[in-house]
Amino acid sequence: MKVLLTNDDGIYAPGLFSLYQALKSDYDLTVVAPESEMSAVGHAITLTSPLRVQEVQRNGSTYGYAVTGTPADCVKIAVQELLERPPDIILSGINPGANIGVNLLYSGTVSAATEGAFLGVRSAAISLNARKNPDFGFAAQFSKEIIRFMIESGLRDGTALNVNIPALPKEEIAGVCFTRQGTSRFEEYFERRSDPR
Repeated sequence: MKVLLTNDDGIYAPGLFSLYQALKSDYDLTVVAPESEMSAVGHAITLTSPLRVQEVQRNGSTYGYAVTGTPADCVKIAVQELLERPPDIILSGINPGANIGVNLLYSGTVSAATEGAFLGVRSAAISLNARKNPDFGFAAQFSKEIIRFMIESGLRDGTALNVNIPALPKEEIAGVCFTRQGTSRFEEYFERRSDPR
């Protein structure tokens, strides 16, 4: 089974590498991710600048491809140019921090999965509700269950899931709950400063 991995935190992000490590022995993986941090870019795509794709090596072998674009660009270029055929599944993440409420509209992680759905591929955004020192181990292993569900449940092509995993030990997680998107939002703070120019 062909699985495309992407994110919004960049090709070198630990959440993406954890996902890769957890899945590499069971799936045919391709990693295509932004060359640098692209959090909170929403569903932006590149229109007037060239998109550059560079192979990335890790431990002496090909790890994936870095793209000078947004998460949505990465999915588009992977599906339409880099892969011989569309992937069976697209996973975006693992994002450090939950993607919930109206903040989904800002999320590059969720937008990458949504772009996959637009292209007719079953996709999931995976986020871990931890920003400081996140341990991606359980979330990465749980991604196998996400893939299994996407296949065995008969989830239609072109469907995107947004999966948020609590930052708790496995034994403290009661189970999986399907819910609607909420309308909560994070409090925003601005700090006034003087520009020395």
